[in-house]
Amino acid sequence: MKKSISICLVLFLGVVEVSAQKDSIYIEAKLSSDKKTLNINQELVYYNNSEKDLDTVKLLNWVSAYRKRGTSLVYRKLEDRNNDLHFAKPEEQGKLLSLNIKSSDNQDISVNNISEENLFLPLTKTLKPGESVKLQLQYQMQLPDKKFTGYGTSDKNIALKYFFIVPDHFDPDNISQRNYHDIEESISFNTFWTVNFDIPVNYFIESNLQQIQMNSFKGYLDSDPEFLISQNEFPSIKINTSDINTEVKFGYNLKPEEKQNLEFYLPLHLKFIKEKIGSVPERIFISDKFRDKEDFFGNNDITFLKFRFRLFTEAEKTDMDYFGIIAKKILDESIITDKQDNHWFKNGLKSYLEIQYLNKFYSETKLLGTLPETKVFGVKPLKLFHASKVKLIDRYGLAYQYIMSQNLDQKIDEKFTVLSNFNDMAISGFETGSLFNYSADKMGYEKFNTLLKNYIAENTDKQINPKDFLKQLSQEDKTTSYLTDFLEHKNRVNFKLKRFKKEDDSLNINIYKNTISSIPVKLETETKETKEKKEYWIETDENENTKMFSIPALDIYKITLNNDFIFPESKYRDNFLYAKGFFSNTKKIKLKLIKDIPNPEFNEIYVSPRVRFNNTYDKFLIGFNFKNQSFFDQKFLYSVTPTYSTGTGQLTGSGSVSYSFLPAESILRSLTFGVSGSYFHYDYDLAYRKASIFSNINFRKNPRSTVSRGIGLSYTYFERDLSPLMIANRDYDKYNLWSVGYGYSDNQMIHEKSLSVSTQGMEDFNKITAEAFYRWEFAPKQKLSVRLFGGYFLRNETRNNTFNYGISRVSDYSFSYNLLGQSANSGILSQQFILADGGFKSFIPGSVNKWVTSVNVDSSVWKIFHVYADAGVYKNKDQPTKFIWDTGVKVRVIPDFLEVYFPIQSSLGFEPSFKDYAKRIRYTLVLNLGSIINAARRGWY
Repeated sequence: MKKSISICLVLFLGVVEVSAQKDSIYIEAKLSSDKKTLNINQELVYYNNSEKDLDTVKLLNWVSAYRKRGTSLVYRKLEDRNNDLHFAKPEEQGKLLSLNIKSSDNQDISVNNISEENLFLPLTKTLKPGESVKLQLQYQMQLPDKKFTGYGTSDKNIALKYFFIVPDHFDPDNISQRNYHDIEESISFNTFWTVNFDIPVNYFIESNLQQIQMNSFKGYLDSDPEFLISQNEFPSIKINTSDINTEVKFGYNLKPEEKQNLEFYLPLHLKFIKEKIGSVPERIFISDKFRDKEDFFGNNDITFLKFRFRLFTEAEKTDMDYFGIIAKKILDESIITDKQDNHWFKNGLKSYLEIQYLNKFYSETKLLGTLPETKVFGVKPLKLFHASKVKLIDRYGLAYQYIMSQNLDQKIDEKFTVLSNFNDMAISGFETGSLFNYSADKMGYEKFNTLLKNYIAENTDKQINPKDFLKQLSQEDKTTSYLTDFLEHKNRVNFKLKRFKKEDDSLNINIYKNTISSIPVKLETETKETKEKKEYWIETDENENTKMFSIPALDIYKITLNNDFIFPESKYRDNFLYAKGFFSNTKKIKLKLIKDIPNPEFNEIYVSPRVRFNNTYDKFLIGFNFKNQSFFDQKFLYSVTPTYSTGTGQLTGSGSVSYSFLPAESILRSLTFGVSGSYFHYDYDLAYRKASIFSNINFRKNPRSTVSRGIGLSYTYFERDLSPLMIANRDYDKYNLWSVGYGYSDNQMIHEKSLSVSTQGMEDFNKITAEAFYRWEFAPKQKLSVRLFGGYFLRNETRNNTFNYGISRVSDYSFSYNLLGQSANSGILSQQFILADGGFKSFIPGSVNKWVTSVNVDSSVWKIFHVYADAGVYKNKDQPTKFIWDTGVKVRVIPDFLEVYFPIQSSLGFEPSFKDYAKRIRYTLVLNLGSIINAARRGWY
């Protein structure tokens, strides 16, 4: 009884000094000795800050996001290619074990389901606007394992954030659901906290709240409180200068060199940030999770095998990393905004501050740092690449260009939970930061920074709508008025230098823009001898597509628009013109070796030596590839690869030309038209020639989603050399194939599936084919897959079995399967397996000229060992229907790329007893770099 009275007294004293209209939360939390359970007594004073009466109050119970499969958190982790939480053991999950809530008059408040992330509490009395209600909560929770989100319990420490039951301040009407997605959103802003901990002996605790005594914390926060409980005391650095008094605490250990560097750089960081935004807090707490999320992308050393290549010094990496970390932390503490809708504001300001910092201290630093200076056998090979000349500051424009060129970018004000991980950086951060810097450059940096300082100061402790800042910006400088609309669309703004004309002592320059918005453009001129540069800001009017601008001719050699990627344009290749020389009024052509970051100043042709193994007939192909495709995709692409076949001693090769339409906001992601041709060998002394006209449609997809849908159409002409025997058997030497197909794939973790339907035909046949695939990960790295196949000839008047469906071998009459032995009937090359048509691994003889259905099942057993089973029914003309099956063991040497099949039992009998068993072993070998890259980038976009 005495204990209860004392707790109530402390609860009262903890909240009595809080001013009106600000919520207060008092917590007594006890951590169990095994560090897995938290017992909490809590008092919450909640104010109705909406404009209507409330009959219910919503509380967020986000520990329940860890409780089972199927929550929003689990699904998001699967999108990020992380299945740890999906396969979590019960003792690793987080959950609310018990909950008791009482009103201020000591009446119990019922809670229907304590496992829900949103608890809607019925009030005994209507809560009018401006009034408050006091709630007393007692609850016990099981903490999740820290490995899932960086918050929870582990052997080393316990990190607490988003576990306490709190109101949702972004939903004053208390009506909408808000689930936990692990996106570091603030929901308990403008709250007075008092938190007292009872923790095991010899443990220490750190927090972003002010510590008033051992294990006790108190103060206002405009972000969510976080606590780190550990057996170790972590370091902190105090910065005391004439105008800054800040302590930076770390939730992890610092290496001596890192701490020494931080003691030098942190005062510079804080001073620089304060000059730009007006103030810095007295306390900054940085957790290891926050550090990993907000550090500088792209400055880490590159490791290859046992070699390590350094880009920047340790001091430079510390400087770059922690400037971004500190900047974002200060912005999070200073600005209150809903991350779901307005993530771009703080992310953009962080990038803006980084751009300013890099311009001041790293203006000439290269993107690859000192890596291009690395010598290999006495030479510096990276110096051959344009990437070695790209400046570090260009990273912001290049990241946007890269994702935009694939039409996988998103609008800036997209909901944060819908943004892909790459667009979180490239669009929400880099593109927005570039726009802020572009505006500041146009209106004057001092004017922009003053406006920003005043805006932050005027909205201290207030939830803001960042579009109000854009409104103030446009009032200060009308040329920024386009920004509000710019955020709401995927933009394809493009400025183009059309042509110039010299009249007397002036250059009349025509500038074209493809938007009706009045966006200013920055023009730069450069002389050839002295490299003297001059800048001009050109303002454009609404509905004005072409602007003529006159400048003194002088000795101008080069004219540039928006140099150094300062504005997020859709294309920079038409931003350069030469005023003198052979290439006057046009672009220069440049030959380059190997893929590179594109240099928009030139029309680049990549000439790359090629050596690859094609098949047993051509053997190695040696030649050169000529193409215009850099690391960034382009709408118009060409590729020509003449090669010498070492197997035949003849010239072979392939080539293609295509053009893609990439509508920014459409049901389509891309619409591609193209032609291609090739000449290779498919048997000894037998060549084939192939010419195609094709079109591919890829439908719009959510960049976070693993779903892809597309339609393909093609018409292909084939011409084959025939052997005397093939001529005698009236084999096909020339034929035309048309095909139409639809494909759907969903490469998500746990449940991977795909479906394709196609029809194909020529003058002698028409057939329709369908294939469905499903793969289920039933345990970590343990999968079961099922494939269904069906094929039916609508008409079949062919002269032989060339176009038949295969049972265990495919007939590659379209030369599209990359078989090592196209016509091999014996030997190791004939044992290559392609999962197509019937998909049987045992060598079941024959093919199908009427219809076939099959099912292929494959399941993990132990590590790289799988078992498989195939069964099917097929019918040939004038033959009875047949049922076939096989079983065996598969060894996944390199999953999906190199796998070996050992048949056991089949329709043929017990195959290991056959004398030629070694010849019945099959294998798959995929030598496709594109497939490897696509598999590696899953989870980013």
